[in-house]
Amino acid sequence: MSEIALVTLARTADALEIAEMSRDLIEHGLTWAWTPARIQRFITSRESSVIVTRRERRIAAFALMHFGDETAHLNLLAVAPAYRRQGLGRQLVEWLCATAIEAGIVRINLELRANNAAALAFYGTLRFERQGIEHAYYQGREAALRMSRRVAKNP
Repeated sequence: MSEIALVTLARTADALEIAEMSRDLIEHGLTWAWTPARIQRFITSRESSVIVTRRERRIAAFALMHFGDETAHLNLLAVAPAYRRQGLGRQLVEWLCATAIEAGIVRINLELRANNAAALAFYGTLRFERQGIEHAYYQGREAALRMSRRVAKNP
């Protein structure tokens, strides 16, 4: 059942929980790259947004996006297994897209594991389009599928 969740900016105290979720849900099989210190740098950066939704005082879903001049990069997005298929991921992406438009961003780019069919389907429903494959993208071991979505309003 889809339920509206409150999207909030992550706090520095959330860095460990977000990093652990990234390690367990996104980086499985790879060396842990999104450590608490790295997440904390993104939380405190003026060029990034790290957002969360909570359920029962725990982070149910999070997303991390870095903003450039005209493009943004969706670095991480994860929904805890118990909260999947409830619209939380979609809600986070919609929040980030609205924020990107306000910031003058034209396009949001992302990568996902090339063999992640569920993520490919998810981003496809959100109007992200395939841009190509980057071989050995993840720590020299796994290919990534690059995707992109135009978010700027037409002039």
